[in-house]
Amino acid sequence: MGQRMPVINTGLKYILLIVICMIVIGPVVTAMLGSIRTTGEFQTTPFGLPQNGIRWENYQGILQSSTFWTSLRNSIIITSGVTIINVLLSSMLAFVLTRVTFIGRGLLFNILSLGLLFPLVIAILPIFIQVRQLGLINNLLGVILPMVAFGLPGSVVILRGFFINIPGELEDAAYIDGCSTLEFFVYILLPLARPALTAVAVLQVIASWNEYFLPLLVLNDQSLWPLPLGISQFQGQYGTDWALVMAYVTLLILPAVVFYLFAEKYIVTGLTGGELKG
Repeated sequence: MGQRMPVINTGLKYILLIVICMIVIGPVVTAMLGSIRTTGEFQTTPFGLPQNGIRWENYQGILQSSTFWTSLRNSIIITSGVTIINVLLSSMLAFVLTRVTFIGRGLLFNILSLGLLFPLVIAILPIFIQVRQLGLINNLLGVILPMVAFGLPGSVVILRGFFINIPGELEDAAYIDGCSTLEFFVYILLPLARPALTAVAVLQVIASWNEYFLPLLVLNDQSLWPLPLGISQFQGQYGTDWALVMAYVTLLILPAVVFYLFAEKYIVTGLTGGELKG
């Protein structure tokens, strides 16, 4: 009986994992199958295989659309801007909160950490008011800056945990050798924290690439819409070309999925402290 229990528990774990994977992968598979069929086939059997051959014309219709490439350009600008600014600011903040001693440092970090409790959607009304007052409506900066602000708490927490593990003796030795605080930060600390920086960058890329609600609120000009908003161009007043929508969705999620598969090990390494632990 004692030997059967571990086997049963392991079997239940695998069953649970399989069910969760099916729930997560289900929408992705549905979009991919729908993108290579006609709209009629998709509406009749959403989870079925193509009945009359694969329709690559759906992808050709998307890739030949100028609005798709415009949306792709906007998504790249937003993703790059959010990631670069977030990594720069969070690394400097984490450095100050770990390697610089001053009164109220712990309190400041606790206040910053409270940002983890409030997602961007909760504060969307004051964000919109502030963006409007700054004159950033219909401006990509109106999307980039709020996303950076709400991404900073999580990034600082990750980097601070990594910076703490760097021995203080290394910093003392650098100062003895004539290294300034800025030089220690740029030439020693950041290279050592590369796994954590990569994890932060990957998380910001995924979050900003998939952001939908904030661009919908801030960007009224369709020429500024990123990819998540571009789906609406295939929705008409009297009908929706679901085959094109599924092809568009596939092109939207495929880069994020591929990027995550290649970067997943960096996320794990960065979040667990990397080589500096143990």
